Amino acid sequence: MAKKPGGTPAAKALLAAGVDFTLHPYDHADGATNFGEEAAHALGADPQRIFKTLVADVGGELVVGIVPVAGHLDLKALAAVLGAKKASLADPAVAARSSGYVVGGISPIGQRTRLRTVLDASADDFDTIFVSAGKRGLQVELSPADLRQVTGAQSASIATR
Repeated sequence: MAKKPGGTPAAKALLAAGVDFTLHPYDHADGATNFGEEAAHALGADPQRIFKTLVADVGGELVVGIVPVAGHLDLKALAAVLGAKKASLADPAVAARSSGYVVGGISPIGQRTRLRTVLDASADDFDTIFVSAGKRGLQVELSPADLRQVTGAQSASIATR
């Protein structure tokens, strides 16, 4: 994969880290609300390789869960991995403020406030995966190992199919 410049904090963070990545722009449809599925369809990619970034509240702490768009975040599993009793999805406005990104374009990379992050273990089934590059209509492709490196993520089974 070749590095390509991009103007988002995510792309800048990847360039600064020296990580190999490729940006994949696509036309985002106004009114679309299922952003991950839209990206998978537009890019012709397997929905198991496109990962969504979800901000959750785990015991009063905001955290990030990264799971395939073809699945759902298992909140009980996320809480257990992080040593808490329960978790809930964060309010979208809170997630946007914390990350510095708009809902539907929240990237796990280059967030305004770095949060503890868990990447679903299924990411390791692929050489590369896609996550939001920090705005609607832009995905970044990179290896799961590089994503863990730049986000400080740990891997665990946190998705339901």
